[in-house]
Amino acid sequence: MTSPQAPLAGLKVVEMGQLIAGPFCGQLLGDAGADIVKIEEPRAGDPLRQWGQAHPQGHSLWWAVLGRNKRSVAVDLRTSKGQQIAKDLIQDADILIENFRPGAMERWGMDYATLSATNPGLIMVRVSGFGQTGPYAQRAGYGSIGEAMGGMRYVVGDPDSPPSRVGISIGDTLAATFAALGALTALHERHRSGRGQVVDASIYESVLGVMESLVPDWAVGGVQRERSGSVLPKIAPSNVYPAGDGTWLIIAANQDTVFRRLCTAIDRPELAADSRFLGHHERGAHQAELDDIIAGYTVRFDAEDLEARLTEHGVPVGRIFRPQDMLGDPQFQARESIVSVPHPTLGEVPMQNTFPRFSRTDGEIRWPGPALGEHTAEVLSEHGYSAAEISALEAEEVVR
Repeated sequence: MTSPQAPLAGLKVVEMGQLIAGPFCGQLLGDAGADIVKIEEPRAGDPLRQWGQAHPQGHSLWWAVLGRNKRSVAVDLRTSKGQQIAKDLIQDADILIENFRPGAMERWGMDYATLSATNPGLIMVRVSGFGQTGPYAQRAGYGSIGEAMGGMRYVVGDPDSPPSRVGISIGDTLAATFAALGALTALHERHRSGRGQVVDASIYESVLGVMESLVPDWAVGGVQRERSGSVLPKIAPSNVYPAGDGTWLIIAANQDTVFRRLCTAIDRPELAADSRFLGHHERGAHQAELDDIIAGYTVRFDAEDLEARLTEHGVPVGRIFRPQDMLGDPQFQARESIVSVPHPTLGEVPMQNTFPRFSRTDGEIRWPGPALGEHTAEVLSEHGYSAAEISALEAEEVVR
């Protein structure tokens, strides 16, 4: 169970979401020690149990990560008894997370007004594609749509190709991260007022929230950001450069002082005084030319030697990691950025640790994603259900 020293130990969370946006919010809170009771459909559970690219012995490794630190309670919310069970679990919860299409909770009699009438301190976190209000609220809103509407898809990719995507479900995880921040912000406010509230996190707004100056660039400056491949336009040098052994490295030396150090490191100190590269704006105007000069140097060395030389001169540099690189890297090992978690069927499963790190009360991974309904009897008994009542509900297929 949760260590009493964990940052969010004692916080009770009911998670009713599925797939990514709601459950990742629950994962973040669970990693910090909150007790996450996940309510799942009893026949197949969260669809994420079948998602992911690797399924050894039929187990989704993505579920092992996203479902970690959660207790699975399988309840049929389409039944009146199932809805009552959910209300009973929410009765003493601090936070409720849901990411159904707006209106679903209301149809089940679990709107905020009803739930807060008996639990006035409840914080209800609602994650959706377009938010709970507005003309798009009732539309189906997957992460990819939010990424497009929030401005991210247009600027990702190469200039001569259609809009691309980041290779992960970034829109969902951004919404979940904003939702977790909102939950903890509302929790802090509750200490003053004693009252809970609704946290309304939309995917498209969460994406928009990290789009830097995209909107004022256009509205005030008349600049439309376009797809720019591996560079940020006018930020130079900051790109991917080839090493002689076929490895690619990131070098980021766009600050004046760092650029001067880079010039020394590549045996071209005169570049720092070159009028084309003298300052931030000049380097941005001659970005491609500068990248060619740097690439002409980096390709003469293998990645290890190049990284060592640039590091010695205080220039930010790094290889582009794959999982095998992470598992063998001393920085990952020193900070335990990846830990092995015991799985009842698969043995040790390496996965990302809990982040951020705390100096006194660090988070922990207590168990991987549980079996469907693994904790149903345990959680219901904690809420006053007798063994006979639980058996009867199981016989009626209300719970699993």
